[in-house]
Amino acid sequence: MEKADYERMLEVALQEARAGLAEGGVPIGAALFDGEGRLLGRGRNRRVQDSDPAMHAETAAFRAAGRRKSYRDAIMVTTLAPCWYCSGLVRQFGIGTVVAGESETFQGGLDWLRECGVTVVDLRSAACRDLLQSFIKAKPEVWNEDIGVE
Repeated sequence: MEKADYERMLEVALQEARAGLAEGGVPIGAALFDGEGRLLGRGRNRRVQDSDPAMHAETAAFRAAGRRKSYRDAIMVTTLAPCWYCSGLVRQFGIGTVVAGESETFQGGLDWLRECGVTVVDLRSAACRDLLQSFIKAKPEVWNEDIGVE
């Protein structure tokens, strides 16, 4: 796929991130696409809204996509590099490509995913970075909780 396709996909994840922020949550969004670029599922981090520590954006998008026989051609697009938990989801189900909006704020498991043969694309999106960094500045305690830092 071309960078323009990934940027189009990232817009779906950004819509989710902005919706999460409007709900009072952590502004991270994700979307799962098939290899042809068709949207399978979308979601946002809902840890705060649902009081559910497992409801990260990637897990929400994955759940919304429903069952598939294989995820090898799937593309997980997320506004932020996936954490270890969500990187594990990518590996567990064999998702072939991860597109991160940015990894400057949080590196997550991108290097590990690359080592495991997952195609990783980092779009270095200023919109993604600015959205999350503004949130972290305003609510550092919620961010630290989200990434497991005391």
